[in-house]
Amino acid sequence: MENLFLSPLYLFLIIVWTIPWKGVTLWKAARNSHKKWFIVIFLLNTMALLEIIYIFYFAKKSEKKIVI
Repeated sequence: MENLFLSPLYLFLIIVWTIPWKGVTLWKAARNSHKKWFIVIFLLNTMALLEIIYIFYFAKKSEKKIVI
């Protein structure tokens, strides 16, 4: 039986899933000056689990002020 993670389709789906999460997370970590988070997220590939945790629990919530 072929290993599922070696199949080109599964590799493609994993890449399509992780790249947007990683991009947004690295952008948020850089804007928030979280250098340690940036380095860890940049070096580790956790199939977007670490990225999702960072975005929803550790990234600062930006306060948008509405000017009327």
